[in-house]
Amino acid sequence: MFGLAFAMGSAPGGAAAGSAGGGMAAFQQILPLVFMFAIFYFLLIRPQQKKAKEHKALLESMKKGDNVVTAGGVHGKIITVENDLVTLEVANNVQIKIIKSYIATIKKD
Repeated sequence: MFGLAFAMGSAPGGAAAGSAGGGMAAFQQILPLVFMFAIFYFLLIRPQQKKAKEHKALLESMKKGDNVVTAGGVHGKIITVENDLVTLEVANNVQIKIIKSYIATIKKD
């Protein structure tokens, strides 16, 4: 019991000795967290934001007559573009409606 109370007590020499290096110790604890956040930002967050911005530009540039590929792999030709819907012709006289955000790429013919 005495050992536990001793371990929880202040550092030998009083509180003044422990607080002298406290600012530097706090900085040394925060520095690895800042470093890890920077790594995550440049390796994960920034590329994902860039890809999302490119996809949004692709969706805004779609027009009637473009050949596209959906996220599910369906190839088709755009018949109409509405607010959130796109009508694709996937075969002769076969048209499907899909949500605009599911267009993955515009094929270059």
